[in-house]
Amino acid sequence: MFVAKIRKKKLRLRRISKFTILILLLDILVIDGLIIIHNDDFKAFWIPTAMTTMSHKYLAYTLYDEDTVNKVMSENYIEKSSEEIRLDEITIGNTKEKTHYTNKYEKELFTRDEGNDVYKTIRIIEPKYKGWLIAIYDPSDVTLAVSSKLGKSGQSVNTLVKNNNGLVGINGGGFEDLDGWGNGSVPYGSIIKDRKLIWTHAGGSGGLIGFTDEHKMYLTYKSPEEAIQDGMIEAVDFGPFLIVNGKTSKIHGDGGWGTAPRSVIAQRKDGVVLFLIIEGRLPGYSTGATMNDVIDVLLRYKAYNAANLDGGASSTMSIEGKLWNRPSAGAEYGGRTVSNAWIVTNAQNKPALAPNKNNYK
Repeated sequence: MFVAKIRKKKLRLRRISKFTILILLLDILVIDGLIIIHNDDFKAFWIPTAMTTMSHKYLAYTLYDEDTVNKVMSENYIEKSSEEIRLDEITIGNTKEKTHYTNKYEKELFTRDEGNDVYKTIRIIEPKYKGWLIAIYDPSDVTLAVSSKLGKSGQSVNTLVKNNNGLVGINGGGFEDLDGWGNGSVPYGSIIKDRKLIWTHAGGSGGLIGFTDEHKMYLTYKSPEEAIQDGMIEAVDFGPFLIVNGKTSKIHGDGGWGTAPRSVIAQRKDGVVLFLIIEGRLPGYSTGATMNDVIDVLLRYKAYNAANLDGGASSTMSIEGKLWNRPSAGAEYGGRTVSNAWIVTNAQNKPALAPNKNNYK
C-alpha cells in the first residue's frame, strides 16, 4: 500500500508539472505578444497592412484603439506627385539585344528568351518576397482587356487574356469588394477603352493609369474627358503613382500600404513596358512587399514612370494560358475574377485607331 501511495504521488506530481509548464508557456506567449503589439515597428507593419485591405480592416482595431490606428496611418503615407507627366521624354526606340550592357539588370532585361521577341520573363527573389517581372519590348503590344460581363461579374486574368488572343496579362484596377466577396463586377473609378469612357463609378483610387495612341504610358489626375483630349486611349483608375518622370514618390514610413501582394505597371524611357507581380500573404514562401520594395525593384530595371495597380488577392499574372504566380487566394479557380487586365497581344492583330489630332501636354 505504501508503494502504491508513492506511485500516486509521483503521478500527481507529473500531472502538476505538465500543467505548470503549460501555464508558463502560455504566460510567455502572452507576455511576448504584449511586447510585440506595443513595438513601434510591429504597429507600422500591422496597421497599414490591415487598413489597405478591402475586408480585413477590423484586424487593425482588434489590437489597437482608433487613436493609435489614426496616428500610425498619419505617419505612413505617400505624397501625391505634383509633376505633370512629360510624354516627350519617352522615346520609343531600338530595344534589340545589345553587345554591351551597363549592368546585369539591363543584360537580364534585353537578353531574349529563346524564340520569343515579344516579352521576357524575369524571376524576382528577395529574402522576404518573391515575384515576377515581365518586360514587353514593343509598347504597342500592350492593351486593356475588360470583362465582357462588366456590371454583372468579372473574369479571371487568364480568361481575359484568352478571350482577347493575348499572350500575357496582369490584373488592372480595383472593384467593389464588400466583405471580401467582390467578383469584379463593379469597378471603382473610370475605365477608358478605345478612346471612350466606358465606365465611371465612385471610389476611384486617385488617378488614371493608361496609354496614349503613341503607346506612351500616361499617369494623370485629370478627368477622363481631359485625358482623352490629351491622347489617352486606354486607362484604369488606381494608384498611387510610384515614379513620375524618373522621380520616385516621397514615401513616409511604408507609405501606409503595408506589406502585401502587389501588381505594378511601368514604362522605361525607351518605351519598354514592365509588368511586376509580387507574391504575398504566403507564410514561409513570400510575405509580400511594401511600396518602397516595389520601387527598389523597378529602379533596377530603370522604370521611368510607374503606378500601383490593385493588389492583395487580385494580384494575378497569366502567361501563355496559365496562371503564372501564386496568388494569396483563388489559385484553385485559376485566380480571382477581376474587372480588367493589362494584356500583351501582337500589335498586328489589333484594329488600328485613327490618330488623335490633339497635342499632348
